Amino acid sequence: MSTDQKSVAPRGAAAQHTASAPVDRGRRLIRIETPRIAALIPVRSVIVCAALVVVIVLAGLASMTIGAYEVDFGSVVRAIADPASDPDIRQVVFEWRLPRVLFAVLCGAALALAGGIFQSLTRNPLGSPDIIGFGIGAQFGVTLVMIVLELNTYMFKAAGALVGGLATALIVYVLASKNTMSSFRLIIVGIGVSAGLGSLTSWILISVSVEKAMMAATWGAGSLASLGFDQLIPAAIVFAIVTVLSLPLHRTLPVLEMGDDAATALGVSPGRTRLAAMVFGVALVALVTAAAGPISFIALAAPQISQRLTRSNTPMGTLPVMLTGAALVVVSDAVAQLIAVPVGVVTVSVGGVYLAWLLAAQFTRRT
Repeated sequence: MSTDQKSVAPRGAAAQHTASAPVDRGRRLIRIETPRIAALIPVRSVIVCAALVVVIVLAGLASMTIGAYEVDFGSVVRAIADPASDPDIRQVVFEWRLPRVLFAVLCGAALALAGGIFQSLTRNPLGSPDIIGFGIGAQFGVTLVMIVLELNTYMFKAAGALVGGLATALIVYVLASKNTMSSFRLIIVGIGVSAGLGSLTSWILISVSVEKAMMAATWGAGSLASLGFDQLIPAAIVFAIVTVLSLPLHRTLPVLEMGDDAATALGVSPGRTRLAAMVFGVALVALVTAAAGPISFIALAAPQISQRLTRSNTPMGTLPVMLTGAALVVVSDAVAQLIAVPVGVVTVSVGGVYLAWLLAAQFTRRT
């Protein structure tokens, strides 16, 4: 055998070995293969989700010990695990405090998913419904239903929030569209529309009686108090339906982040995807706004925190994002009960600091 032939043989063997070796994606993955489903799940995402579930459970149990009727942590656990435990404590835990914790989980998950949808859609960490006006639109719709139409049931408020949010989304989309959709233009227009709707809401509140204004202001602070299973069950059903319908966005929105031309080449319709994202995102915000009022900054912060925890390339990670939002609201509500303020006050206080940091980081990155 010649020298050339000897040198070619190892090269060919190495090439064959490289072709048969698994692709190294730079992180550990769990492979799931069934006749209908094939998926690669990052191990880090699984660990993060498990840790967030632990935080939610511990914070939820701790929050159920807070209240006028004192219940220690062990009694709360026994009331949940043992049907034969003290009936008075079980009534306090199951009928009064458990619905509040479950509502905190639902509200946090819904707001976080909505934030992930809009941040992925706008390709900007500032593109959350709090900033671009969709949350204010839902709040304005509920204010009209409560104050002008004097309809105070959950279903009417949910309808007002959905119509107000969708109408605001349409106005922002039309004003921000100019040949192509710019995320920066969308955010600027959204901030302007949000300011206008906020002024209209304030004008309505100062034009009605003190009782109506106080009722709307109390709701507008964002509170999970006095919410029970009567509101939780329909909200959970709507949340489940919207979440299932929005699952395809987990695949299409990251593709859309590469640009309209690339998305079209890969078989994703940009216009249809944007429409579906806006409808589902506004529906999730309306769901929370109708039940608990505006709980600000969860939609802004949760997707970014989740993205950093999982080291993902997109804020549209459905389960980690929802668990992050749920953990933030459950912990915030526990703090709110300790200091006797609505949960919306806590999220606004923490979210304002986070927004300032995010703006500073964006400015530093641009300069």
